[in-house]
Amino acid sequence: MTKRLTLGMSVSAAAILALGLAPVAQAAETKGPVTDEIGVVEIPQGAPIVIGGYWTLSGPDTALGLDQKRSVEIAFDEIGNELVGHPIQFIAEDSQCNAEGGQVAATKLASIPDVVAVLGPDCSSSATPGAPILWNAGIVSIGTSTTAPSLTAADRNADYFGFLRTIYSDADAGRFDAKYFYEELQCPTLATIHDGSPYAAQLAKTAADNFRELGGEVVAEEAVAPTDVDMRPVLTGIAAKSPCVLYYPIFVAAAAQITRQTPDIPGLENTKTIGSSALMAPGFLEAAGSAAVDFVFTNVDTTPEAMGEQYPAFVEAYQAKFGELPIQAFHANAYDGAQVLIAAIEKGAVKGDDGTTYIGRQALRDALFATKGHEGISGQMNCDEHGQCAGFKFAVYRFTDGDPATFNIGTNPEKIFP
Repeated sequence: MTKRLTLGMSVSAAAILALGLAPVAQAAETKGPVTDEIGVVEIPQGAPIVIGGYWTLSGPDTALGLDQKRSVEIAFDEIGNELVGHPIQFIAEDSQCNAEGGQVAATKLASIPDVVAVLGPDCSSSATPGAPILWNAGIVSIGTSTTAPSLTAADRNADYFGFLRTIYSDADAGRFDAKYFYEELQCPTLATIHDGSPYAAQLAKTAADNFRELGGEVVAEEAVAPTDVDMRPVLTGIAAKSPCVLYYPIFVAAAAQITRQTPDIPGLENTKTIGSSALMAPGFLEAAGSAAVDFVFTNVDTTPEAMGEQYPAFVEAYQAKFGELPIQAFHANAYDGAQVLIAAIEKGAVKGDDGTTYIGRQALRDALFATKGHEGISGQMNCDEHGQCAGFKFAVYRFTDGDPATFNIGTNPEKIFP
């Protein structure tokens, strides 16, 4: 993971220099009545307040990003698309759920004058290069389903000090996954497959490490590329180890190939195949077809009972606006991210005598990181000094039908544990 972070930071610096953007200023800046350590956003009366976003808006994992973008739009709708006396200008870029997409999207947003803050991304692969680009331009960003433990680790690089998230860490998800495999399924052996992304690689490793600590044996830790089509060679090698569980916390395209091909591999007939949260999407059903029926994956608990009191009202608003129910697991986390940002801006914005609004960049970052006791629809938000704001509620889901038209969180997939 060190190599990935180093690569991301070097790319960030190159992108910033290519744009002519300076890194975070060392000298304080004063505009109107506000002095801030790294800069001040000045919004004249009548001008829009610009908020950016970047999520996966194309490709097989589109549901992941589209669901979150929609949720942010609902949060803005609730305040009349106006904030501190200014109309909201919301600019969303496609991060493509990969490092290159995250770099490009973050660079575009960092080049827009007076972007106050950025929501997203959804994928840790995009945040790894993207968050430093934004923070080196003085822009704080709020990850909405970026779960890689490294992003909010105590020893993270200073380039990530402007990043926080309203989603859990896979340090918790991997621990719960391992416990489910070992204790609930009573499986003594585990095999894992990741795709090299920060999300998949770190989650698979965390689950494997915790499984060993519980007393289990990890018989294989393999990797595939997100674009691989023929999974038979890696599956055949795993079959020789006869794992009780084959766990692949990867994205839609590669996971669908594994799910379709596993039944054809001798030696895996009694192996339990289990995915993770990125697969809660209609796109997985479309890609896996009938092979998705009875497919099991671990996830955050999205049932109304596990959510905040305002969750049912949110779902109603979502359906009324978009004509369908939420299409992925992390809509609530994105909505909460927007809510936390709105509250911080309202708290920190300063009005000048002429109606101009001033927002200190460091002050906004500090206000976000000071969030405590915010009752979100995904749970309570309590941010620590490393930007970790959300906890984890473990659940296991199962697809009951392979038809994408039947996708409906609660029935297809249905929660089977706890």
